[in-house]
Amino acid sequence: MSFPVSASPNKVIRINAEKESTRRSANFDPTIWGDYFLSYTGDFKESGDASVKHQELKKEIRTMLRADINKPSQTKLDLIDDIQRLGVSYHFESEIDEILQKMHEANQDCDLGDDENVQELYYISLQFRLLRQNGYKISAADVFNSFKDSNGNFKSFLKRDIRGMLSLYEAAHLRVHGENILNEALTFTVTHLESFTSQSNTQLAAQVNRALNRPIRKSLPRLEAKHYMPIY
Repeated sequence: MSFPVSASPNKVIRINAEKESTRRSANFDPTIWGDYFLSYTGDFKESGDASVKHQELKKEIRTMLRADINKPSQTKLDLIDDIQRLGVSYHFESEIDEILQKMHEANQDCDLGDDENVQELYYISLQFRLLRQNGYKISAADVFNSFKDSNGNFKSFLKRDIRGMLSLYEAAHLRVHGENILNEALTFTVTHLESFTSQSNTQLAAQVNRALNRPIRKSLPRLEAKHYMPIY
């Protein structure tokens, strides 16, 4: 009884190679782009008027930032916050860092808290957040203890200042391990901010509701800029 003998491996390889050599190649039409992308430099060039306006606006902002640089004000805090949240702070990094450095030095020898003025909660919380998110060391306990009562709880009148509560809420997200005061601040602000949004349909309530869902610390810069533009 005879059995068929299979082709040798070398013969199989040779046959496959011949098939490959005779395979039809695709006959694509030439690209409509030609060599455009091979020579494209990628440099964006503004029109003359737009470029001039762009430079004028940057100069104007720098002038505002550098005004009274040795006496940083609450207006400067708002300006820095706006610039960062709008996603254009990379144009003014040196100016912002110089202002924050002055603030940090000034706060080493003074108490930020002012228990007589509820409006201070907004600016103190904002200053704390700006300093910490830009790498400056600042003690949360030293900053926020003045807003607590004799029982160790945050003072009840603070809940009337929604803007200040929102600022404290955002600051609390920059807490580090062991900062119990910021853990307490987060619980305190979330409770009262949620109560506020359930009873109001104002623009501020919409802003608070978004912050509760996505605080600045957890937002992507470009998406945050998109949402902050109409607020600004």
